[in-house]
Amino acid sequence: MWTALWHRLAHPGHFLRWSGAATPWLAGLSALLLTLGLYLTWFVVPPDYQQGETVRIMYIHVPAAWLGVFFYGAMTVSAIGTLVWRHPLADVAQRAAAPIGAAFTLICLVTGSLWGKPMWGTYWVWDARLTSMLVLLLIYCGIIALWRTIEDPNRAARAIAILTLVGAVNLPIIKFSVNWWSTLHQPASILRMGGSTIDPSMLYPLLEMILAFTLLGMTLHLYAMRTEILRRRVRVLTIREAERLDAGAATASIVASPRMPVGQGA
Repeated sequence: MWTALWHRLAHPGHFLRWSGAATPWLAGLSALLLTLGLYLTWFVVPPDYQQGETVRIMYIHVPAAWLGVFFYGAMTVSAIGTLVWRHPLADVAQRAAAPIGAAFTLICLVTGSLWGKPMWGTYWVWDARLTSMLVLLLIYCGIIALWRTIEDPNRAARAIAILTLVGAVNLPIIKFSVNWWSTLHQPASILRMGGSTIDPSMLYPLLEMILAFTLLGMTLHLYAMRTEILRRRVRVLTIREAERLDAGAATASIVASPRMPVGQGA
């Protein structure tokens, strides 16, 4: 039973059917939650007693940071699926996730810099957390560039999967950098032993924004996977059509070539 379910889920045609039905609902729900979250952020959440109104950047910065790390984690799982099980959708999921994860990581770095200027007096410091997030963005960019370099999809899938697994070493560094080194970046304040240090009036809207961003990321990922599957189908059809035309041209040239007269030879 599990084998049959596995093969069914691995079929791109089945994925296109259920994702086509699910994506409009996910898109609508994420838009609704995002609208609610932005309303709470700008009109309900009180200013921080130390940071003032600049604390509102947190409601974009934290969800973006979470998704930047989350999508690389998803790519790591997909890389294992590509190398070990050769799941047909693993490479598709990994390729679709890379630009989305890179975009959220870039948003995290930009909003973090805007937040750091009034808090630290500078847009950038070579802090352990900031530097490891910058390294994550560079890894994303390297993976995307490598995909565009290798023409053969199978060779590209294996090379990218290996590179992704090597880059996954950076994920625990991002997570525990504020604990391992003395940094300007604040330590974990949501998921920590002893409970969150954020006041409920700020915590619940933040969790709502994290949920909204997560649903948005999932929606974008499903759309990107569908696009990648269709792109690969178009590529296969284009190659087959080119081969058919080449074969037809070769046959036509043979038929049109002048025949040697009878009796003429060496």
